[in-house]
Amino acid sequence: MRGPAILVLEDGRTFAGEAYGSIGETFGEAVFATGMTGYQETLTDPSYHRQVVVQTAPHIGNTGVNPSDDESDRIWVAGYVVRDPARRPSSWRATGTLEDRLAAEGTVGICGIDTRALTRHLRERGPMRVGVSSVDLDPPALWARVRQSPRMVGADLSAEVTTPAAYPVPAQGTHRYTVAALDFGIKRNVTRRLAARGVTTQVLPASATLDEVLAVRPDAVFLSPGPGDPATADRAVALARRVLDRRIPLFGICFGSQILGRALGLTTYKLGYGHRGINQPVLDTATGKVEVTSHNHGFAVDAPVDSTVDTGYGRVQVSHVCLNDQVVEGLRCLDVPAFTVQYHPEAAAGPHDADHLFDRFVELVEGTLPHA
Repeated sequence: MRGPAILVLEDGRTFAGEAYGSIGETFGEAVFATGMTGYQETLTDPSYHRQVVVQTAPHIGNTGVNPSDDESDRIWVAGYVVRDPARRPSSWRATGTLEDRLAAEGTVGICGIDTRALTRHLRERGPMRVGVSSVDLDPPALWARVRQSPRMVGADLSAEVTTPAAYPVPAQGTHRYTVAALDFGIKRNVTRRLAARGVTTQVLPASATLDEVLAVRPDAVFLSPGPGDPATADRAVALARRVLDRRIPLFGICFGSQILGRALGLTTYKLGYGHRGINQPVLDTATGKVEVTSHNHGFAVDAPVDSTVDTGYGRVQVSHVCLNDQVVEGLRCLDVPAFTVQYHPEAAAGPHDADHLFDRFVELVEGTLPHA
């Protein structure tokens, strides 16, 4: 039998349910994720650090958990909210239950609430701070602590999720190229997708210097996804500029796209409604093709979607646009070898419409090498 728990939003809206996962209290930014699958990948994605994730799919935990689906070494979400947890997993791949995994890693959650009503509330009012507690069931007291908790705007979180030491991920089969990846919250599937193309990835801490990047003799540099406000990433922006100065091919995803945007002299801003889930339509402005993509971002680059911008590194175009709200979803540099996307082409558990962007990255490297 589960004990009681409550969820209190920053604006005072309260939901009562049952404890799910670890018993305790947690705070973070309330966001919702629309995937019907891939909950384990969501939980272990470092980009969800300091966020309380609401799953819009009603049944969660049906396939249990297994080591192969983790995107990192631990659960990163600050809290977890589901409607109907599975009574038992049903998958030949399962090595345990989701609830046991949450409890073992100290992840506080709540179940048995109307997640549809909660999602609609967040969709109308935008992301906000939230508290979940199964130890203090007094809503006014929890509400007071929610309002004292830190905001996502101004949060510098890369140092909290990055690797403490550099490590390699070898290419599969024949080694072709080496990529230096700055880890601001990298997911394992990024290095898997690069490895499948003969790329050895040297993963470096977010604090890496240009000398440390150059020491691995990279053919290209990758700026990884990650959590937090890109406006705080001054060190990463300075490094990206030095990479651009040397004309080293550069590819960035999500947080990495925002870093490149700032390096080019563009600004970033907090979205009124973040993009999270596996069903976001994005237009490739060069081809006219629409791809269904996976997203997890609450910040975006501010740039005109219908014109070329002149920057200190030449001309830059918006390469991808979200068709739901016209938010910038990618940048293409025309005079230096660099491009980014705001969404997740490495998406696990899917969709995989944008997987070809890793091929584009390899082609960019090939096109800049002296022997190519």
